[in-house]
Amino acid sequence: MATQTKKSKKAAQKPTTSPPAPKPHHIGHRQRLRERFRRVGRDGLQDYELLELILFHAAPRKDMKPLAKEMIKACGDLSAVLGASAERLKEIKGVTDNVITEIHIVTAVAQYLGQSRIMYRQAIASWDALIAYCRASMAEKQVEEFRVLFLDRQNRLIADEVVSTGTVDHTPVYPREVMKRALALSAAALIIVHNHPSGNPEPSKADIEMTNQLRDIGKSLGIVLHDHLIIARQNETSFKNMGLL
Repeated sequence: MATQTKKSKKAAQKPTTSPPAPKPHHIGHRQRLRERFRRVGRDGLQDYELLELILFHAAPRKDMKPLAKEMIKACGDLSAVLGASAERLKEIKGVTDNVITEIHIVTAVAQYLGQSRIMYRQAIASWDALIAYCRASMAEKQVEEFRVLFLDRQNRLIADEVVSTGTVDHTPVYPREVMKRALALSAAALIIVHNHPSGNPEPSKADIEMTNQLRDIGKSLGIVLHDHLIIARQNETSFKNMGLL
């Protein structure tokens, strides 16, 4: 009896091996999504799936599909998510600092790529690329931003600078300061650009008056104002095409 009891105790103390825990379903999902992207590219994926691919680096062990869908829902579409400010993104439940960083990295790279396609090239000849760059840089801004594209005598872009940032419907612009900067850069021509967060790209009376001031000051200095572009979320307007320049 004593021997049997001893053996029973040893058996009871023997560690049991539990089956391995199942892998989270999203681990395989990530690999499948990456493979699908490699096969079909951007056009074969929905907005939230492209956003998922970006967010994978923000949380390596978390299912990011629900958050990606929530961000698209909150902002409207992928473009709006990528153009959103940190403050706007923080309003969405589940968005962390890592998520915001990943979003802004992608946005910065996209803007750099767009700028590289027009910098030191003839802006007039690269008009479609210039419009695409301006849209990527400004269309999703929640406040007005005024930027100046400075060109040399061959109409090559030599500098792209944001000269002022304002409110949702106004940004202060000082024509003499713009021309002072143009002289400092030895610019021969300008293209000015600002956005309308309201979505309406039509120029206001103040936009027209400011443009006329810039044009007139530029004439006296031998600096040509080629165009004034107003960028909205869905489209844009050109003062030159409207006959305002």
